Amino acid sequence: MSEANTSGAVSDADAPPVSVADSLLRPVRFLTSRMSLALRVAVLTTAAVAATLALISATIYLTVRSQFESSLDDSMIRRAQAGVEANLGSAFAGGTGPDALALSDIKVSVLRAGQPLQLLTGSRPETSFPVQFIGYPEREVSLGVAARSIRTARWNGTPYRIVAVQSAPGEALVMAQSMESIERALNRLQVILLLTSAVGVALAGLAGWAVATNGLRPVRRLTAATERVARTNRLTPIAVRGTDELARLTISFNAMLTALDASQAQQRQLVADAGHELRTPLTSLRTNIELMGQVTRDGRALSPEQRAEIMTDVRAQLQELTTLVGDLVELARDEPVGRAPEPLDLADVTEGALDRVRRRAPGVTFDADVSSWMVVGESQLLERAVTNLLDNAAKWSPEHGTVRLRLADGVLTVTDEGPGIGADDLPYIFDRFYRATESRTLPGSGLGLSIVKRAADRHGGSAEVESTLGHGSTFTLRIPGSPA
Repeated sequence: MSEANTSGAVSDADAPPVSVADSLLRPVRFLTSRMSLALRVAVLTTAAVAATLALISATIYLTVRSQFESSLDDSMIRRAQAGVEANLGSAFAGGTGPDALALSDIKVSVLRAGQPLQLLTGSRPETSFPVQFIGYPEREVSLGVAARSIRTARWNGTPYRIVAVQSAPGEALVMAQSMESIERALNRLQVILLLTSAVGVALAGLAGWAVATNGLRPVRRLTAATERVARTNRLTPIAVRGTDELARLTISFNAMLTALDASQAQQRQLVADAGHELRTPLTSLRTNIELMGQVTRDGRALSPEQRAEIMTDVRAQLQELTTLVGDLVELARDEPVGRAPEPLDLADVTEGALDRVRRRAPGVTFDADVSSWMVVGESQLLERAVTNLLDNAAKWSPEHGTVRLRLADGVLTVTDEGPGIGADDLPYIFDRFYRATESRTLPGSGLGLSIVKRAADRHGGSAEVESTLGHGSTFTLRIPGSPA
């Protein structure tokens, strides 16, 4: 018993069968895979022209040969009919036929049924009729089975066209004419067609190479541009020439370079802004930690009030740092990780965010009126957006102020009693890290409202703001959905 094959290799019996076409095309694929694109285009163009010229040449050759044979057949049939009308059979019987009808290119004989290939020929050697020219088609004509027959036979290396017509009951008039001149003409035509096709294929190859080389010049420019971008990281646009498809490809590539440049600029700006925002809480934390370390080294003790003040400041800075890092991670992602849209009630999301903000802002009154609204979305992202809106309203509302929250028909509005937003700041209020002049001394990262806008866009909604200086601000978040 043979051992089982446990190596995981596929045996020849298990391998898929290879067709004959695949076997023949495999060397062609191997060769074309190692060709440049220009050479491949030139080769394919040459092959297409060669196939076309071969088809045209074959058609011309077969058509001309058919016309020659048809013309010869018509001429021989007319001669044979004329011979029948002239009663050549009797002339042959008297021994005067071939001599009287001595033709340099035609051999004539009469075949009588029942006689074993008795050929009546003339006395001149050049008019003798070969036995090879009599066969079953001619016998059938002599017997009356067929009215006439036409075929080609060779004698001494020369092709002959043989025509037989019935001249009388039991008798057939047989004529044979040399096709040597026709064969010479066809051979000359064949040589001319071969030479013409060879010249056409050569010209097609040169033209294909020239067209491919010149036509692929924009592609080579794009290739050089991509290699330059990979080598230098410089996203310089490429000059556009013409209005054809390659010019459109160049324009699309330039648009991609512009988008990449803008993306890199945004990334650099994000890193710079993040570094700036992170510097403040980290500096405060380092100051507090160094202060506590210095007191410990000096052997002094902090009073309970001083320790509580320092710890409160440390917790606030840690909370701000945690919020900033979370906002940065949320905004840096192209897609949320581990979250799938699910049916949920926006009212439940809003009430959860409201409970959290109430604990963080005990000095502010929240006037809420929430109606059920079913949406399909990400609960964590929506709750984060609503929380940011409420935190922003609570931050800007005065002590013992009121924040009004309304949710009806998928439209959530948050109105505060703060100082309002200036007209110059309104267009940028949802941008990353944007902070109005009045807010730079207050805690925050400038990312909260960016997350609100991101949540609205991801759920197919919108985020808007209306504000008047001295009369507060109203933020509106629209999320498409349906009533419960």
